[in-house]
Amino acid sequence: MSEIRDFDSLRRAMAENGEQPEGPARNARAEQLLAEAEKLNIPLAVIEALGHQLKVYNYSSEKDKMFVPFARLLRMWDERPGDFDDYETHSLHWVFKWMSAGMLDQPHVPLASVEKWLGEMEHRYRLAGHSERAVRSAEFSVAAHVGDVPRAERAFAAWLAADRDAMADCHACELHGQGWWHAERGRDEEALSLWAPVLEGEYACAHEPHTVLASSLVPLLRLGRVEEARAGHLRGFRLVRPMESMRGAYADHVEFCALTGNEARGLELLAERPAYFTDDGHPRSKLEFLSVVVLLMERLSGLGLGGQRVPGPAGRDWTADGLAAHARVEALALAARFDERNGTQYVSERARARMAQRPLVERLPLGVRAVRPAAVGVPAPAVVPEAAELGLPELLAEARRLSDTLRPEAVEAWAAVARAAEGADGVELDARDRAEIVEHEAIALGPQGAETFERAAELYAEADDPGEALAARARGAYVRALAGEDAGEALAAVAGPYDEVLALYAESGTRVRQAAGVLMARARILMRRVHEADGPMAETVLAEAEAAVRELLALVEGRTGDDVRLIARLAEGHAMLGELATQSGDVEAGARLFARAAAEFTGAGLPWFACEYEARLAGLAHHLGDMVEAERALRAALEHGGPVLEPVGRAQLHLQLAEVVGERGQAAEAAEHALEAAHWADEAGEGPTFGAWARHQLGGYLVRLGRWAEAAEVLESALADLRAETHGDGAVVQTQWWLGDCLSELGEHRDAAERRLQAAEIARHWPEQHDHATLAHLAAESLGQAGLQDEADHAYARAGELWRALGNVHGLVRSLRARAWLALRTEDGTEGARALMAGAVEECVDALAMAEEDEEARLRLVAELGHTHRQFGDLLARSAPEDADDDSIRDALEEALSQMAEAVAVFVALDGDALHARTGAELAAGWLETDLGRPEAAAGRARAVLRAYAEVDGDEDEDDGTVEGRRAEAEQLLQVATEQEDR
Repeated sequence: MSEIRDFDSLRRAMAENGEQPEGPARNARAEQLLAEAEKLNIPLAVIEALGHQLKVYNYSSEKDKMFVPFARLLRMWDERPGDFDDYETHSLHWVFKWMSAGMLDQPHVPLASVEKWLGEMEHRYRLAGHSERAVRSAEFSVAAHVGDVPRAERAFAAWLAADRDAMADCHACELHGQGWWHAERGRDEEALSLWAPVLEGEYACAHEPHTVLASSLVPLLRLGRVEEARAGHLRGFRLVRPMESMRGAYADHVEFCALTGNEARGLELLAERPAYFTDDGHPRSKLEFLSVVVLLMERLSGLGLGGQRVPGPAGRDWTADGLAAHARVEALALAARFDERNGTQYVSERARARMAQRPLVERLPLGVRAVRPAAVGVPAPAVVPEAAELGLPELLAEARRLSDTLRPEAVEAWAAVARAAEGADGVELDARDRAEIVEHEAIALGPQGAETFERAAELYAEADDPGEALAARARGAYVRALAGEDAGEALAAVAGPYDEVLALYAESGTRVRQAAGVLMARARILMRRVHEADGPMAETVLAEAEAAVRELLALVEGRTGDDVRLIARLAEGHAMLGELATQSGDVEAGARLFARAAAEFTGAGLPWFACEYEARLAGLAHHLGDMVEAERALRAALEHGGPVLEPVGRAQLHLQLAEVVGERGQAAEAAEHALEAAHWADEAGEGPTFGAWARHQLGGYLVRLGRWAEAAEVLESALADLRAETHGDGAVVQTQWWLGDCLSELGEHRDAAERRLQAAEIARHWPEQHDHATLAHLAAESLGQAGLQDEADHAYARAGELWRALGNVHGLVRSLRARAWLALRTEDGTEGARALMAGAVEECVDALAMAEEDEEARLRLVAELGHTHRQFGDLLARSAPEDADDDSIRDALEEALSQMAEAVAVFVALDGDALHARTGAELAAGWLETDLGRPEAAAGRARAVLRAYAEVDGDEDEDDGTVEGRRAEAEQLLQVATEQEDR
């Protein structure tokens, strides 16, 4: 902490404090600085220190402390206005707005005092000659707060009608307030239209677009614009997170989570800000925060999670139910204080309405990691009527219809029959009915259903259906194999039913369906042997499995009729042949057979069975390079899987589809599918593994789209779970790399450097060092942009060593140039900067001497040399200190001009390939000529640029405006040179 010795050191200390994070520590330092200012015995020093204190209080949770320093400032103004300079005079009037809003946010300040203060503000603004725009804005805030809608509408209109002047809030803040009122009155479209320039970056300030992004979330959801809402949450929360003073906007993000099925993320947000539950310096934002806490907790209670532990005020453990009750009491007590002050019930009504909101979206995937607190299963395909709705005969008929058509709901339908039969007095089901009930119980048990299938077989035998009994026994043998029993034993278990059913079928003792059931069970067991086989036995096992499948097909083909079960046997048989063909290396045949099986399933009205084979087909098509077919098959799999597709399967299909469409450049659609993949991986409990990979991919697509803030949130979330041993260190490095790019674009250079250095440390151990060098170079850029000069120079030096070892002259030269610019910013760094830039020139010249046989490489090196001369010239022009003598400055400019001339000559040698680079250097040289008092030479360079572009159509310039800009600059240079010559 620097010592305050004079006014300048005080100002430096206040500037340093202003850069610190919002919060009590910054406020305490401001209080210390005021005490130091008072010791200087300089009125303006005290005025500036009071203004600094006001500012840090306003942008913190201790807003209630603003009134004392402002009252003192106002008294000083009234007593000695001459002590205020122009800036502090402006600031004093500016913070009148903070005072009016601040009083409104404190329920202990009487409404009469607020109204009196509003009048005082209007009077002083009029005396100072300011527009009434800020006054009417403040009046609108008072009327809107107390619920006086007619007055609010009048003030709103007057606010917009008044002229903007120096006291008006910035455009971004004004648009936020105006849009907020439209949204409050249910005019969401108008609100979003007003907010558009802020959301799109046209207007910004210290707290915008932060608050606009937060305020826009619910209106976007109400309008069904959920993609924009999701993006706004990810982008906006990143802005709000580090700013202690933005509890109200933070609350909007918690509310968004509660209204979109993102309860888990809402809990994470609460856990990040425990002080928000108790900070009392700004009661209005505390009320807003507690209101959405109630909303979120009651949402959890509605999901049956009222007993779940949740983050809350320090000092005790909280459940959702307990925190909901506590926050409701606290919030309504605060609202009552406001209403008592205002003489209305408006604040309490708004608070209750906010607490009572219902979800606007059942589940909006965000792409960031979050395990949903409720166990969410796949939606049931259909509701099976219970006995209370249908009688037992009707339930039996419905269950039989569903099982005959292989509907997924058949198992639950037979369970409903069983429940109804148990509850029906005097009703005795026959053996056939009981057999089907037990068989479907066995199906529901999966690999553990073998014994239950045996019981079903006994009941089918009792019902005098030997064929169905054999089929049930065969299914029991198959599920033994599924349960891990040796495939040979399962094959032995099915041998008896196989021999018996063929004999029975030959004697017309059973039908095709039952015989096909046994043959299918046997074929499935043999297919499991295929999966397990290895070594010399593999060919034999393949042949046996293929023979069994073809035997099944020979039995069924031509005999299916309209029997859905038999059509399904036929389709599965073709799918088995496809798998066998693939195992044998005939991928094309495998793809054809999977396509045939999928078509047969969908043709029979069984699309959910087609899903697996369409997914397999997609993989084979990808392998064969048929990306069109791969994409078609994946889309079909997702469509046909419908509600019966398991979450993990859905996640895999979406991620595969993301990769396919991403490969053809459709990053936006790829991002949508990667987002779905991350969501379904989380639902499947695979968030740390498959979900992390999906988030990695999603982040990459968002980077390609330039959606930096969203990408950063997703990539940070992915990094929490990515592990080198699970996902590969390449994925970890790439994620860090992308994240560094995002943070750099967002201006978070120190964090960007950290990510890039972490990635470089991993890549340091790779055999191929290009990525290591690139990351070291990027980290150096970020360190330099963060103002860490020494660290940046060290990183550039390391990158240069790596580029030299790789033989990459371009990387080496660029690292030297970057170090030269860094050196120029240090004390006495001019000579070092010159040496480094001269070294870059030498590296280019030496490399050119070695590259005569490779024309393409030579041309690239020539261009690099030209750019190096150009930068050398720029560096020399800036190297002379402002207090240097005229001869020193002239010498520096002469040297700079010499380098610019070299650059022009090099670019001329490249002919039209370096037109813009040449003209840029020519113009820079021209301006140096004017600085040296050589107007004729400057004019000649300007005319050379105009001649170069005489036959160039600006439309050919890829619409970046370079041609037009260069022509305009050349005309300006020519005019300056002419005027200089005339003098």
